[in-house]
Amino acid sequence: MSGGGHAHVENSIWMRSLLMAGIFLAIGVVAYGVLVGGIAGIGEDQGLNGDYHHAKDAYYAAKDAGVTGSAYDELHDEYVSTHLNYLTFMVAGNTILVMMIVYAVFIGFGGFVNSLKPDADHDDHDDHGHHGSSSPIVLAFGVMLFMIGFPRFAHGAEGMLYGLEFELMDMAMSTTGLVFVVLGIANWWQEDLPFDGHGEQIATATDDMVPFRGQHIRKVGIWVFLMSEVMVFASFFSSYLRMRTGWCTDWAIKSGVEACAGVELGTVKTASDYIRHDFATLAPGAINTFALIISSYTIVLALKAAKNTNWEVSSNPLMAKLMPTRKAAVRNYLIATLVLGSLFIVLKLVEWSHLIAEGFTLATQQGSIFYIATGAHGLHVFIGLLVMLYLIFKADTVGFDEENGQGIEYFGLYWHFVDLAWVVIFPAFYLY
Repeated sequence: MSGGGHAHVENSIWMRSLLMAGIFLAIGVVAYGVLVGGIAGIGEDQGLNGDYHHAKDAYYAAKDAGVTGSAYDELHDEYVSTHLNYLTFMVAGNTILVMMIVYAVFIGFGGFVNSLKPDADHDDHDDHGHHGSSSPIVLAFGVMLFMIGFPRFAHGAEGMLYGLEFELMDMAMSTTGLVFVVLGIANWWQEDLPFDGHGEQIATATDDMVPFRGQHIRKVGIWVFLMSEVMVFASFFSSYLRMRTGWCTDWAIKSGVEACAGVELGTVKTASDYIRHDFATLAPGAINTFALIISSYTIVLALKAAKNTNWEVSSNPLMAKLMPTRKAAVRNYLIATLVLGSLFIVLKLVEWSHLIAEGFTLATQQGSIFYIATGAHGLHVFIGLLVMLYLIFKADTVGFDEENGQGIEYFGLYWHFVDLAWVVIFPAFYLY
């Protein structure tokens, strides 16, 4: 929760969230049109889709005709290559469109709900912090509904992304839960947006040995939360490493591991056996690693700009145009973090589509561990991106400064954890 110091916020400010929603929708539609309608091609004779179907027909014709040798191998390689190229742009376009719709609904609906509240509701604050909020209850109820309907929701989402058959009712329960989640979060926004940094609650205790004594309560809460998150990801790593050390993978067989003598190639294949054999397959994971590392840097720059009372316009002409004021600098650094995090999600789903197309699915033990671990991390990234939407909105309206910049600092702790978790996931799941 926020502290007790608040400034008045006009309801009209919340309506600016609809402008943000419109921008996100426009980006999604344009990206979908370019990537799916243009490059990938919707019809079987258009773009990469046409190349894929032509290569597929040629391959199966040769297979039926009994063609063998190098000619058959070339047709097979062309078929696989065109299929993966088509999937890259198809999945990227669909993912960006879905993400932008989620962004638009999340920020637009939350802002619209708050804009309908009477102005008096925004003034009902004291100087002693919040003593209660309905937001956690509403949010928890929404999460419960979402998790109950998640298996069918996942089936519908997979069909939407990969062009498979699905029914919209598969997504009804989880979508209802998400509505309650957004309502709970919108109420939290209404409580936090006017926060000007005064009245931040401090953890107090009579015993000097009590941990976190004298720290901001919200910061204590973030650290406790991150401790629980360490245990969650530790379970993923430990289960994977425990199983991985006992598997005779293609890498172990080719390396001449004595325990794997006589085991045939392909008996156990991990994600790294599919990914690391050339740069093209390793590229998405490598790019994602750099994207998250850079995004941790941009969130630090946003906090530095917010806290810097002596901030000055850069002498670099380009930076001066991008960051003409301290308020714009904070907002634009946050936008850069959002872009880098969104790139991570897009490349992650593209990578998954390639692995699934090559036969690496949840049906195997090694596949289930990989998708659950990387999927849980991707979910943490996406949740962080949704929080970042609000930070961008606040930076663009009320603004962050040296008094209330701790909101960025607390979110930065979470974002750095997500970054560090990926730094461990990448070598363990992609290179080992």
